[in-house]
Amino acid sequence: MDTFSLLAQGFAVALTPTTLALAIAGCIIGTIVGALPGLGPSNGVAILIPLAFSLGLDATEALILMTSVYYGAMYGGRISSILLNIPGDEPALMTTLDGYPMAKAGRASDALVLSGFASFVGAMLATIGLMMLAPILAKVAYLFGPAEYFGLYLLAFSTLGGIASDNQRKAALAACIGLGIAMIGLDNSTGMGRFTGGNLHLLDGVDFLVAIVGLFAVSEVFVFIESHGKSSAIGVKLESITIPIKDIGRTFGTMLRSSFIGFIAGILPGAGASLGSFLAYVAEKAYVRDNSRFGTGDARGIAAPEAGNNAAAGGALVPMLTLGVPGSGTTAVLLALLMTLNITPGPLLFTERPDVVWGLIAALLIANVVLLILNVPMVRIFVKVLSVPPWILLPGVCMVSFVGIYSLSGSYFDLVLMILFGLLGYFLRKLNVPTVPIILGILLGNNMEDSLRRAMVISGGDWKYLFQSGISIGFWIAAVTGFLAPVFLRKIIKKPQAHVDTTPPEST
Repeated sequence: MDTFSLLAQGFAVALTPTTLALAIAGCIIGTIVGALPGLGPSNGVAILIPLAFSLGLDATEALILMTSVYYGAMYGGRISSILLNIPGDEPALMTTLDGYPMAKAGRASDALVLSGFASFVGAMLATIGLMMLAPILAKVAYLFGPAEYFGLYLLAFSTLGGIASDNQRKAALAACIGLGIAMIGLDNSTGMGRFTGGNLHLLDGVDFLVAIVGLFAVSEVFVFIESHGKSSAIGVKLESITIPIKDIGRTFGTMLRSSFIGFIAGILPGAGASLGSFLAYVAEKAYVRDNSRFGTGDARGIAAPEAGNNAAAGGALVPMLTLGVPGSGTTAVLLALLMTLNITPGPLLFTERPDVVWGLIAALLIANVVLLILNVPMVRIFVKVLSVPPWILLPGVCMVSFVGIYSLSGSYFDLVLMILFGLLGYFLRKLNVPTVPIILGILLGNNMEDSLRRAMVISGGDWKYLFQSGISIGFWIAAVTGFLAPVFLRKIIKKPQAHVDTTPPEST
């Protein structure tokens, strides 16, 4: 009952007119930020932090505004992923695999409503988990040392071929390219530049936002130019807006499973929503009996990553609030905000400043409901973007991306680098090499390297340290199995499919 009494006090804080207005405004702003290609929750929160100080908000109000933007951006990231095949942020990357094909099949509104509901389920369950299990789940992170993290990242990379491509070798090549790009910049141990070619702009490494926008948005423009406007990659007509009750019911179990996976990924410091989205998609594809429709517009391929990444967003708040360790890039920005406001996150925060913690939790519960209400009736507005002629829309999206990237870095070099990534993405698409492993390699490469180095420092260079715990051994076994299994499973699965193709597809 103590938890519920504290939550009641939190609602007393969250339901004040000022705080409620901030939560609603944060949801709207966050959804718009998340929908814009090239921007994401971490950048949106970072950009809006000066606004919080200029408005003279106290700690609770500022944190509620920024976390509402955070949740809103996680919802909004799916919009451009489904409508334009351009992820609004890195966690929405996996949604493009089935969301865009469903939109091209004439079910854009169904995909958007389904993803919005999956986002609601994932975020709501994560918020409840934060409320009920934060002290217990925070202890799980103590079980993961550098060896366990290295095994976890190895598992992620080893299973990339099963998701992003039918060709394991091309997927592995793409992952290696991404890891190679992640190595560009200053060495964390020696402080020496690596693979910079003497260019000072590369000392900070390659910004993953630049890579994402280049590989997706800019390359899409190049593909459109090649087609001379004869075919539209985004020509989707919306007949009517309906709530896909059948798809929601069929994927509700997927949402629950993916929410759990995403939440666990979120509470691991440094893993973040990207890994939560990825693991949720992989787990669901491995769980279902027939996964042949994944990548072609399967509803489960939309529900899984959306529930996973939104649950991870809530889970990432657990280590930030209870341990003072950011669970993602966005929570790192939020951690900086708290420190600026002279609030020290950690176990004592729940007893010393319960108004901040429980006011935040109550506001997140309210924000989830607000986001669901906003995202369902506004589906037609989002889909209307597709009625704009491609020769206007694609360059317009590209220009917005250029402005967004330049506003963040103020560097012309990032714009040039973004164009180069666009050319790389164009040629890779011509060669049928997937770009998803490249992005994930850039996102997770540095963390994987840091985990390996810390493990070697702790063990004095003994590589056997990587296999000394049951958790790390389990990750290694799963990684090897995940890499080799698709090679044999494809041969087995493809044989009966040759007979199935001769019959009309079963209606859904």
